[in-house]
Amino acid sequence: MLGGAGLEQRDPARLARRASVRLMRRHVGIAALASALALGAVLAGATAPSALASEGPGEEARERTESARAPFRVTRVTGGLRDALYVTGAPGEASRLFVVRQSGTVRILQRGRLTGRLFLNVSGLVRSGGEQGLLGLAFHPGYARNGRIFVNYTDRGGDTVVAEYRRAGRNRVNPSSARVLLRIAQPFSNHNGGHLAFGPDGMLYIAVGDGGSSGDPGRNAQDRGSLLGKILRIDVDSRTGGRPYGIPSGNPFASGGGRPEVYAYGLRNPWRFSFDRKRGDLWIGDVGQNRVEEIDFARKGRGAGLNFGWNAFEGRSAFAGAGALQGRAPTRPVAQYTHARGCSVTGGYVYRGSRAPALRGRYLYADYCTGELWSMRAGPRPGTPRRETGRLNVRLRTVTSFGESTGGDLYVISGGALYRFTR
Repeated sequence: MLGGAGLEQRDPARLARRASVRLMRRHVGIAALASALALGAVLAGATAPSALASEGPGEEARERTESARAPFRVTRVTGGLRDALYVTGAPGEASRLFVVRQSGTVRILQRGRLTGRLFLNVSGLVRSGGEQGLLGLAFHPGYARNGRIFVNYTDRGGDTVVAEYRRAGRNRVNPSSARVLLRIAQPFSNHNGGHLAFGPDGMLYIAVGDGGSSGDPGRNAQDRGSLLGKILRIDVDSRTGGRPYGIPSGNPFASGGGRPEVYAYGLRNPWRFSFDRKRGDLWIGDVGQNRVEEIDFARKGRGAGLNFGWNAFEGRSAFAGAGALQGRAPTRPVAQYTHARGCSVTGGYVYRGSRAPALRGRYLYADYCTGELWSMRAGPRPGTPRRETGRLNVRLRTVTSFGESTGGDLYVISGGALYRFTR
C-alpha cells in the first residue's frame, strides 16, 4: 500500500512507529527539536497567520463539548477498492465519481457502484508500490466540453510524469491521446507527492516531493532551481517557448531566480492539497520527517513564492542537520501535530457540502496511521484544531486520501473502502 500517504521506506525507525501505533498514541508527547542559534533568529521573524493552531492542555475538554453539540458521521459507500488512493468528481458528471488506483487504473463509481469498464488504464506505464504509482488525477475545468484529463504517475524508471489524455466517449479515455507535459527525475523511490488540481485561476497545480531518502540530502526543497519539494503551477491552455504548457505571469520565478514552473517551495512530501471552493485559499498537508506533521495555508492569490521551510524546519521547529534557507523567511504551518498523535498526515478539504452541516466551513484532515481526524475553521485564522475522531460511527484506518464531488460532498478512503460525510 501507499507509503507516500507518507511512510518512509528508508527509515526503519518510522516503520517501527507505524507498527506500534497504539503505544505511540499513549505517549504524552515528543520533545520539541531544539532550535539552532542561527536558525532561531530566522524562526523568530518567520511569517505566519496571526493565530497559530496548536495542541494544548484544554484540547480534550473542548473536543468533548463540540462533539456533543453538532453530530455528523461517515457512511460507507463501497468497499473492495484495494489500492485506491484518490476519488474525485468531474465537471458535468454530477452522479459519478472517479476512483484512482495506485496500480494504474481509474474506475467509475456510478451511484455507489463500480462500473465494469476501466475509465483509464496506464498500468503498463507505471511502477507501483511503496510511494510510487498512479498518484493524481485532475479534470480540466472545461472537461464537459473538451474531455481533457491530467494524471501524475511514477514511470517504469521511477521518475514523475505529468501527462494529458483525452476522453473517447463518456466512459473511457483514449490511450493513444497521451501527451507528456512534465518529466521529473526522482533520485529515490519515496516522496513523489503526486497530487494535481486546478486552482480558481484555471491553472494546473502540481505537488512534488523533495526527492526522497531521509532529511532531503540533496537540499532540493530549498533549491529554487529544482522542481522537487515544490508546488508547481502551469497553464495547460497555452505554451511558453518550446514547452508543451505555458508559464503563468504571476509565477514568482517566471522572469528568473528559479525554475519558472515553481509556485511555492520548502515542502517535504505534500500528500494532498486542495482549494477552498468558496474562498479560493490553498491548503496543504505536508508529511514530516520523524517528529512533526503539518498543515500549510496560503490565502487566495498570495501563495506565489511562499517558502514553507523544509528542510530548515520540520513544522515550527528547526530541523537537525538542516540546510540553509533560501529566499524569504518561512511561512509556518497553521496546524501541526507530533508523532504522539500519528505518523503521516493526509491533507483534506474545506467542507462546503450540504450533507453534514456541522462541518460546513471547516477544513478536515487526518493521520494515515492512526485514523485520527481533525477539523479547523476555514480562513487565515483557523484556531485550535478540533478532534473529530470520536464523532465518527466507524474507526478509520490507513486513510490514504480525501476526495470531493462536483457538488461539494466530501469523501474519505480508508482501509480500501470509500466513506461519505453525512449528518
